[in-house]
Amino acid sequence: MDIQQILFIVLSAIAIGCALGVVFSRNPINSVLFLILTFFAISGHYILLNAQFLAVVNIIVYAGAIMVLFLFVIMLMNLNSDTEPQKNWLVQLAGAISGGILFLVLLSALVSATKTLPVMEQGSNDLGLIKNLGKTLFRDYVLPFEISSVLFLSAMIGAIVIGKKEDKFEDVH
Repeated sequence: MDIQQILFIVLSAIAIGCALGVVFSRNPINSVLFLILTFFAISGHYILLNAQFLAVVNIIVYAGAIMVLFLFVIMLMNLNSDTEPQKNWLVQLAGAISGGILFLVLLSALVSATKTLPVMEQGSNDLGLIKNLGKTLFRDYVLPFEISSVLFLSAMIGAIVIGKKEDKFEDVH
């Protein structure tokens, strides 16, 4: 095993452990902190793939901006246990059965996967360069890229409309 495989396994263990911490943590603040650590582990995977730009963007956008937004939302929510609706045992049983079925499907997919592929295939060294990323985005994925830009624009307009205060008293002169 070389150093890249060891780093891959360590980063994968950190990402999976922190992702489980997100799901199973009862405190929402701890859950957000686990999510930030998960994003850092994913950024480590990007660095292993020689995609430094994607790693930096992942840290800045997700671990920075979106996590700050999540923290503000969680702090402004009313998280009293008295106001939380109580789920009956049928809903809990259905959730447990659904989770078990999902686990079995994932386990069967893992078992049936071919074991001949290496953990990490060697590709070209310029995979993560910004120039190649731009070429790929605007040559092969131009339609999804433009659709996502329209989606982001509509999200910004929606945030402005929601955040704009309405004047209750209009000036009538």
